[in-house]
Amino acid sequence: MEFSNEIIGLFMIGAMLFAIFIGFPISFTLIFLGVVFGAWGFGVKLTIFLMTLQFYNSMMEQTLAAVPLFVFMGFMMEQAGLMERLFAAIQMMLARMKGSLYVAVLFVSVVFGAATGIVGASVTILGIMAAKTMNRSGYDVRLAAGTITAGGTLGILIPPSIMLVVMGPVLEIPVTDLFAAAIIPGVMMAALYLIYAVGRCWINPKLGPPLPEELIEPDKSKIAWELLWGFVPPTILIAFALGSILFGLATPTEGAGMGAFGSILLAMGYRKFTIKGFYDALIKTLEISVLILFLVAASNFFGAVFSRLGTPTMITELLLNLDVSASVVVILILALVFVLGWPLEWVPIVLIILPILAPVLLELQVDMLWFAILVAVCLQTAWLSPPVALSAYFLKGVVPEWDLKDIYLGMMQFMVIQLIGLGMVFAFPAIATWLPVHLYGGG
Repeated sequence: MEFSNEIIGLFMIGAMLFAIFIGFPISFTLIFLGVVFGAWGFGVKLTIFLMTLQFYNSMMEQTLAAVPLFVFMGFMMEQAGLMERLFAAIQMMLARMKGSLYVAVLFVSVVFGAATGIVGASVTILGIMAAKTMNRSGYDVRLAAGTITAGGTLGILIPPSIMLVVMGPVLEIPVTDLFAAAIIPGVMMAALYLIYAVGRCWINPKLGPPLPEELIEPDKSKIAWELLWGFVPPTILIAFALGSILFGLATPTEGAGMGAFGSILLAMGYRKFTIKGFYDALIKTLEISVLILFLVAASNFFGAVFSRLGTPTMITELLLNLDVSASVVVILILALVFVLGWPLEWVPIVLIILPILAPVLLELQVDMLWFAILVAVCLQTAWLSPPVALSAYFLKGVVPEWDLKDIYLGMMQFMVIQLIGLGMVFAFPAIATWLPVHLYGGG
């Protein structure tokens, strides 16, 4: 039985989703399927040529060199104990306020999100730092769990996010524009979490009572000193790394290099630098970077075969023939991304699904910068959505006394807030596009 190349492409996508859902390693699955379906559709020679070309192009993509540097910067800042010091300072400063620990968690989340885009690391560190004090202070487990997991997911949205670095070349958008576009939505999401958590504490103080007297620091000068040393150095480092990129003084890779070097200096300044710690940070960086970059190359090859089969053009024509508005198409795509975000991490969604759907959006003249930020917020929401919701398992791993059901119920409250935030970015595109237009004169 003969199949057209477009139909072979549909079989290829079906095989890919099936293989990923049952647990095959994503990178090797994509390469294997690319070879098999490419050979079936247009021959072995062209398939091998496409593989060589795409792997070479991936290795030559200069922007992706920022990935290991930003990951390393996050690990070194984590090792220097900067977040613990900042959390302790804010906790001391706001000790007599209702819900003060929620404020501290979300404040540290924003700073840590700017230091590392790794959700698992953020949720784990926040859980270790905050959970014990929250338990001792009689905080509500559900609201506490929701605040920690939601705060931890800010890392994939707040620049310099690893996801945005990877998304830029995929959607052919400058990474600098993506960073600028993500700042206001990222801060907005943190503000929405803060309003919800603190608001509930003012309505019902039992959810987040003021800290017990023994945890309150009476010496104001000590609080000021802790805040100075906990907040100023990491903020200066992030401002230099991110500011140099946003204002065109450095490329994303150069800015990431500055951040990585600065994180080593900070670790030394805090007297937390050790050769073993440095080596561990390098090994962890290597593991995560190889995972992401090899997947980028494999996805590019898979996407090249898929495009050569002609299926994206067929899908574009089908969606355009539905005669629906661009807004409806964007909503349908976001719904698909949200559902796929349950079982999958952001990497395969950004690298495989978005390139397939991008031609449709370009035909409909959708602002791709706005769309990219919508996808980022949508994927952030998916981190908190059952049944998979990896954030719940990261938190449960470091706070075993909290019931998984309570963690889920806490996360779902914040998932609703994230959907409200997504709706705001959808309804008011300027939330994402104003800053890039203001900085660069265009999205």
